[in-house]
Amino acid sequence: MRYIEPHGHMVSRTTDDYLDMVTAGCAAVCEPAFWAGFDRSSSDGFRDYFRQLTEYEPARAAKYGLPHYCWLCINPKESEDVGLARDVLALIPEFLGRANVLGIGEIGLNKNSRNEIRVLEMHVDLAARENQLILVHTPHLEDKLKGTRLILDVIRSDSRIRPERVLIDHVEEHTARLVLDRGHWGGMTLYPISKCTPARAVDILDVFGSDRLWMNSACDWGESVPLAIPRTAIEMRKRGWSAEAIDRVIYGNPVKFLSQCPRFSVR
Repeated sequence: MRYIEPHGHMVSRTTDDYLDMVTAGCAAVCEPAFWAGFDRSSSDGFRDYFRQLTEYEPARAAKYGLPHYCWLCINPKESEDVGLARDVLALIPEFLGRANVLGIGEIGLNKNSRNEIRVLEMHVDLAARENQLILVHTPHLEDKLKGTRLILDVIRSDSRIRPERVLIDHVEEHTARLVLDRGHWGGMTLYPISKCTPARAVDILDVFGSDRLWMNSACDWGESVPLAIPRTAIEMRKRGWSAEAIDRVIYGNPVKFLSQCPRFSVR
């Protein structure tokens, strides 16, 4: 089995996780910029974090033969402070040329507030000006449908953004069709206590098809499973999916989307 982990917050994981992922067939891991578990007090903290994502973490992953890529942004959880967001966005262009940077993400909404929407618009503008791919976080639980609609409207309002260069993450049964109908890619997040279980993710694939959909673990410092993708592949096999069809979802689809960034490659 081979697969891509397109959304893993590896700065919060141990080296044992890298070893386990490689052993299970992981061919590359992609790490979106994330909330640290607390709100950072200044843009200096983000500068150090971006260095961690573009310098230290790729070197740590390389010890296990695993290519590491990242996305850069200020996460929606810290987007209420528009002034701080402006300072952070001003830092990002100096990092966009680094060898493992895929684009802008994970941007989006957390509480669907006006300030979050404003910062989302700023990120989209930055991605358009710098011709970057976009990875979007959608809100949790009861706010997901409203937040997804707001996000889709923000993206559609900027004519410079090509829909196929945007991945809307954390889609579920009630939002997948909205995302796919707009021409975007959708990501299903496999969590043990929220988002999608393996069974639900395979149900979504059965209903909506496998085009422009991928799966990720979004593993971080909370309850999450770095091997969620290969475990879900086992569920797909139980459901009668062929090896070729499984490979297309867990490897081919991420490669197709991510290869729109010229820096991305797998051996």
